[in-house]
Amino acid sequence: MSTHSHLIAPSVLAADFANLERDVKMINDSEADWFHIDIMDGVFVPNISFGFPVMSAIAKHAKKPLDVHLMIVDPDRYLQACKDNGAEVITVHYEACTHLHRTLAAIKELGCKAGVALNPHTPVSLLKDVIQDIDLVCLMSVNPGFGGQKFIERTYAKVKELRALAVENNTDVLIEIDGGVGLSNAGKLLAAGADVLVAGSFVFNAADPIQTVKDLKAVDPTVQAV
Repeated sequence: MSTHSHLIAPSVLAADFANLERDVKMINDSEADWFHIDIMDGVFVPNISFGFPVMSAIAKHAKKPLDVHLMIVDPDRYLQACKDNGAEVITVHYEACTHLHRTLAAIKELGCKAGVALNPHTPVSLLKDVIQDIDLVCLMSVNPGFGGQKFIERTYAKVKELRALAVENNTDVLIEIDGGVGLSNAGKLLAAGADVLVAGSFVFNAADPIQTVKDLKAVDPTVQAV
């Protein structure tokens, strides 16, 4: 097993939905740490993914924590359903929450880890007043809604800013990167301060997904090619 402490969370959005049990088993058998589950409503993002029946089916077979990313308006309505369907981490979008502090408190009351996702245009500084209430921050490194998009280079600077904000507030918040992650940028993201890498098409479209997860898990942020 790898000695590196970063987590890999394959995004089930990129799985083959006609062979979902097979793909869930592949993640179970791999060195992946979490299942990343994107729930979209066609309103907050221009796509619809899947809802709780599919999430429940994944949870039934998953042997690793479900990291649930709600890309939806008014996520408060669905926090209990997330918990009931197996979520261990629930991430809501900063842009979708009018009362973010209340939403984070509600997630924690359910016994889940509370995450906040930021779209590419949303500055990290907006989390200053809630950073101590957050367990995980998911930085979108593509515009949310679809898999397989091009990585936004500005993300590295955002990771560094967020890590500095966390240190300043004496909190060990996990920094998750979602979108366009692969072996070409994983080391640089980890070196900047990321903890969790979400990988979708890079894993599921690979010739050998289990080896690809192993390779991502083995990335050493201290060995950075210039």
